Formats: sequence, C-alpha cells, structure tokens
Amino acid sequence: MRRLASLLLALAAWPQTHAQVMEIGEDGSVRHLGAGWATPGAAQRPSAAAHASVVAAAPPYRAAFETAAARHGLSVALLQSLAWSESRYDASAVSSAGAIGVMQLMPATARALAVDPWDPQQNIEGGAAYLRQQLDRFDGDLERALAAYNAGPGQVQRHAGVPPFRETRAYVAGNLERLAELSVAGGAASTVSLSVPQGDLQ
Repeated sequence: MRRLASLLLALAAWPQTHAQVMEIGEDGSVRHLGAGWATPGAAQRPSAAAHASVVAAAPPYRAAFETAAARHGLSVALLQSLAWSESRYDASAVSSAGAIGVMQLMPATARALAVDPWDPQQNIEGGAAYLRQQLDRFDGDLERALAAYNAGPGQVQRHAGVPPFRETRAYVAGNLERLAELSVAGGAASTVSLSVPQGDLQ
C-alpha cells in the first residue's frame, strides 16, 4: 500500500497546540485535512525563518524542476525542497564526498543515469530520476525514499526504515517540514510533529 507521510503543522498565529493537519503524498503533494491538535511530543521549532528564502523566493531552474517533476510523477515542491537541502540551488556545489550540482549527484550515479552532473537541467533530471527509483524501491514510502537519497538505499534496507543517523533523520524531517511550508506559501510554523522515528541516534 502506498504510504502517506503525515505531519501536524502548528501555525504561529494559533494557540501552540492547535495544528493544521496535512498529508504529504508519495509524490510530494500536500493535502490539507483541516484542524487537529499537536501531540505532546511534537518537535519544537523556533520559527520558519530558517526556510524563509526557499519559501519566499522563486528558485532558479524552475522550468527544469517542472519538466523533471512531470516526467517522473513528482511534485515540483518536492524537487525544490530536495534541491534546497542538497545545494541551496547551487549548480557549482561539490560536497566533500564528491557529490555534484543542484541535486548533489555522485559521479557514479550520474553515469548510471546518463546525465551530466555539471549541467543544471540534467542534474535536476538525474535527481528526480534517482528519487523516483527510491520511491519505487520502497513501495512509495516518501520517508524511506528521502532517507535513501541522503544515506543510500543500502542503509535504509539494513535498518528496515530511516537509519538512526542524526543527519539523515534531520534531512527527512527538514524536507517534510519544508514541503508543508511551501504548501502554505510562507505561513510561519512553530511546531511540527513528524512520523520520522527517533530512537537511539548515531
């Protein structure tokens, strides 16, 4: 069964425990379900300021995001969120591990996908294709697909879910939160409750 990653997004203008309930689909689409109540264990966020630029500003390469999203059955917002997490939309970014470009493709991954990682449009296409592969691999589970994009599918399979790595869990939670923020066009979020497991972190 295709899973929906659910989260509660509390709006700063409302009482802190009052939340807007949303569902994030496999493709990154966000569906508003109405008002709900945040759980006591909801993770506290100081504000939405950390994501203000991705919410407020139109990203570069918008046509490339739209084309890749349509080709691979993903939402534009999901790809934008991923690109922001990976490189802040920087086509010249190179990580310490050697990942390249907007979507931070490893050279071997880019070769397997037959894309030039230094070309922004092809890099975005490659990132979208790779994310779609992970969604198909993990039966539409968006959390596991995002974790696989960050830590590799082998780690997700080894741990039967999101690996207990601080970086990976923060990455998954951050992308889901950013999707919600994009969906409310910059509404300030103060509390987010995610289904990403906590447990013992490494």
